[in-house]
Amino acid sequence: MRVEPQGPVLIEGPVEIVLDDGTIARSDRFMVAVCTCRRSRTPPWCDTSHRRRERPAAPPEDRTP
Repeated sequence: MRVEPQGPVLIEGPVEIVLDDGTIARSDRFMVAVCTCRRSRTPPWCDTSHRRRERPAAPPEDRTP
């Protein structure tokens, strides 16, 4: 298991996680990212929602006379 700063917990798979309601979430992937920021739309799995969204800078206006 590896904890990523500002990101998910990475766990070598396969993985089974018991959720609060008692159901089991399973993944057979070789590496699983588990969300720790609670922003994921696919809990308990990370969907990279923890990444800061930045808008691209607007192109400079052309001010030729």
